[in-house]
Amino acid sequence: MTIQNPTERTQKGIHHQTELLAAAAPEPGTLFEASWRDYIFAEVWTRPGLDRRSRYLIAISGAASAHGAVDMLEGYIRGALTLGELTLSELREAVLHFAVYRGWSQASVFDRAVTSVAKALNLPPASYAPIRAEPWDPKVRHAEGAANFNTVMVFPGPPPVTAYFEGGIINFVFGEMWTRPGLDQRARRWITLACVADSASDMPIRSHVYSAMASGDATREEMHEFVLQYAVHGGWPRASVMQGAVLAQADRVAKGLPFEP
Repeated sequence: MTIQNPTERTQKGIHHQTELLAAAAPEPGTLFEASWRDYIFAEVWTRPGLDRRSRYLIAISGAASAHGAVDMLEGYIRGALTLGELTLSELREAVLHFAVYRGWSQASVFDRAVTSVAKALNLPPASYAPIRAEPWDPKVRHAEGAANFNTVMVFPGPPPVTAYFEGGIINFVFGEMWTRPGLDQRARRWITLACVADSASDMPIRSHVYSAMASGDATREEMHEFVLQYAVHGGWPRASVMQGAVLAQADRVAKGLPFEP
């Protein structure tokens, strides 16, 4: 095994931190700051198992969920826009998707960060499709939501017996939000996975980990990389829950089994 050089790792970290955040990497003044350069950017972000666009979506969602991480959130957004990994329109869609899984209050921090970076980069406002432009039949929207739940989750949705199931999950989340054209389904998966990981809620974690792989939107190997990338902002304990879910659900997907016994 080749002996690794700490100086080379530091130089690698400086290069990637500068590139990924689209700003010169400052000289770290603390051990914590040095760990971003020498570990997060030098080692985690440079792993080959997951594309950079996906890593941005995971990192942005993680930073948006972490109270007080606005500087890093804006850095990720600036880097993603500068490198062309995400467009301003896609980021606006990402905020709405994030709002469903982390709440509108937390998403307001994300939305303001996007606005701040867009202004700093002198970007014109991004156009967006309205939530729904034409009149609709509630029965049709419900039927479409139920069908899209099955498509996205790869199993049937809940019965419309509560306001949360009917008005929340079926009518809006899958009847409108998941079907919006401004962001592809794979991108929506990473945002969802990062958010449910932060929730530490068993059913959403198991179901979304399963559906990400069963749908073909993410491979087993990519999901393992997701866990490490998520851990940067979510922390190792929460990431360990996701790692356990990935191992268990990857096995069920490989065997053609449903997401739960």
